[in-house]
Amino acid sequence: MVAMVFLVGCTSQTGNTKKTERKEKVTINIPTAATTGALYPLGSSIANLWTTQLDYIKASAQASNGGIDNLNLLQSGEAQVSMAVTSVMHESFKGEGTFTGRPNDKLRVIAGLYYNPNQVVVRKESGIDGLQDIAGKSFASGAPGSTTEVETKLHLQEAGVNYPDGLKAQFVGFTEAIDLMRNKQLDGAWIMAGLPTAAVTEMTTTADGKLISIDEDVIAKLQEKYPWYAKFTIPAGTYDGQDQDITTTAIKMALFTTADLSEEVVYDLTKAFWENIETLKTSNNALKNIKVEEAISDLAGLPLHDGAIKYYKEIGVVK
Repeated sequence: MVAMVFLVGCTSQTGNTKKTERKEKVTINIPTAATTGALYPLGSSIANLWTTQLDYIKASAQASNGGIDNLNLLQSGEAQVSMAVTSVMHESFKGEGTFTGRPNDKLRVIAGLYYNPNQVVVRKESGIDGLQDIAGKSFASGAPGSTTEVETKLHLQEAGVNYPDGLKAQFVGFTEAIDLMRNKQLDGAWIMAGLPTAAVTEMTTTADGKLISIDEDVIAKLQEKYPWYAKFTIPAGTYDGQDQDITTTAIKMALFTTADLSEEVVYDLTKAFWENIETLKTSNNALKNIKVEEAISDLAGLPLHDGAIKYYKEIGVVK
């Protein structure tokens, strides 16, 4: 829900009176993901930035079940800005997959952010070295209805694993999965988050976890069906004890909003975000390689908000 309060004021100057611009107070709720992922601190940083830089904006971030949950909250009007990977955004916009029969034609992009890699973490003693080895194992596929759970399903099916019946699927989020792995009640977990993410760090340092690669043929099959997938390398040394590169898939993460927010408001949000991107980078490693020139690329055909277009035209990113 967007809260609106008219702020009116004036200041006296020598010989004349200058009226300040009327602004509607806008409240922006930003659902993110689990508190142990990369999105929660990023959402909190963005909320703090907008609230401090724009005097008519009151933004706050909340934990959520991830991208699908975020898109549902946007469509219901409970959120005004959030983040998700472009695959589920495309489904929401078109009314496909999880969103069948519920297209959200008001979904708009503020900015493409970074590639969000799939990270498969397993206990070293689990006997899992590839996706096919997950068959019959106790494995955390993500919270019900989450983007992570969808990714687990698509990848395991392409690897020939009957999902979910062919494994002991645990529908839990990052935080629960960490504790279960520590207690040896779980063989592995699927995590989709920017590099590095706290949950993977926890699993590799405190739960005897390791990352495994996704086979090239599985990646090729996924790319044939879903053009938003990219082949991605998690460089050696990203996590403690990771002594080799890990091959996986990734999807672009994007910052999105609703067409119900005005062009003026979204222009201000977009401008503040990019003009303070270096500050955001200092506390959010996932943004370290982000460039404004790539803000409108690999968005799976999703529309930009008019306010974002106005800003990108000003700086020459949109011609």
